[in-house]
Amino acid sequence: MMISKELLLTYFYLLVYIVLSSGVILYNKWVLSPKYFNFPLPITLTMIHMGFSGLVAFLLIRVFKVVSPVKMTLEIYATCVIPISAFFAASLWFGNTAYLFISVAFIQMLKALMPVATFFMAVICGTDKLRCDVFLNMILVSVGVVISSYGEIHFNVVGTVYQVTGIFAEALRLVLTQVLLQKKGLTLNPITSLYYIAPCSFVFLFIPWYLLEKPEMEVTQIQFNFWIFFSNALCALALNFSIFLVIGRTGAVTIRVAGVLKDWILIALSTLIFPESTITTLNITGYAIALCGVVMYNYLKIKDVRASQLPVDTMLDRTAKELKMEKKSSHLYLPDDNADLGGNSTKNGSSDPMVDEEAPLIPSTRISHLGRSNLSS
Repeated sequence: MMISKELLLTYFYLLVYIVLSSGVILYNKWVLSPKYFNFPLPITLTMIHMGFSGLVAFLLIRVFKVVSPVKMTLEIYATCVIPISAFFAASLWFGNTAYLFISVAFIQMLKALMPVATFFMAVICGTDKLRCDVFLNMILVSVGVVISSYGEIHFNVVGTVYQVTGIFAEALRLVLTQVLLQKKGLTLNPITSLYYIAPCSFVFLFIPWYLLEKPEMEVTQIQFNFWIFFSNALCALALNFSIFLVIGRTGAVTIRVAGVLKDWILIALSTLIFPESTITTLNITGYAIALCGVVMYNYLKIKDVRASQLPVDTMLDRTAKELKMEKKSSHLYLPDDNADLGGNSTKNGSSDPMVDEEAPLIPSTRISHLGRSNLSS
């Protein structure tokens, strides 16, 4: 059985996404860790990413005209882009700072809290309802993360607080994106997102950088390698584009499964690359429990999406049935009238109109069946 080129290309995009996503996380850990490259300035690193991404997006939109900018008004920018950029900057800042204190493996385990944070933020903002089944899944995820944290040998309170804060900031950003941008009818692809959000996030990061990291850079000799930071920023940019390609070619189920697979691969790789990332049996047990809750949450969300689409499909199917019955009735009704009128004509030796009408009735019925199958698919 031959695999189609389209399917191979989809698998290739998924592989690229998993490799880049894992690579960026491991690369950031290596750059920031005092034991390796020793660049313990997470805000500076994040600003490099934002500056580089914003510059590339500007060149693609304004110079090379690859994509067109959206119609951005001052009101939309002030009420949507600025708050989203603020929480985006916060999530990156806190998330990257956590690498200084805790291992990559433990960070990935804590990231299982992402559905919990997103759900509660959505409930607070009114975009989701507090449901018993989802709430029980959230409890399961939370219990799993607590068990995993209890089993962490090198547990660090500061790093854990940074990571959890970053998770909730990212959850709030996602909810705000849904509430603010979608209500305005504004759709941003990865390039236009970076074009508008990256410079604004850079400005927000400048304030804590000036207060926290600039004084440290003045008194501490920090090594700066252009090619390392350039390649690191390029990988982060490529990751954004790979997410766009994966979303365009796959569904929500595939992306969520790929994310779970990526987390397991990342945990395994981090223990090989960074020997200090020791994983205990309690770590794995807690993460497995949390993962069960995440999988169930993903299943419920996908089920909800399909259920919301069901009434539309049912309505289309019912419309197709009505069109079919109308088509049939039009074929049957006219011959009956003509039969009454043509009773005399039959007596006069004319042919029964029913015979004439039966010929087009068969192909027209086939057409309505085809229409129904198209509408129902």
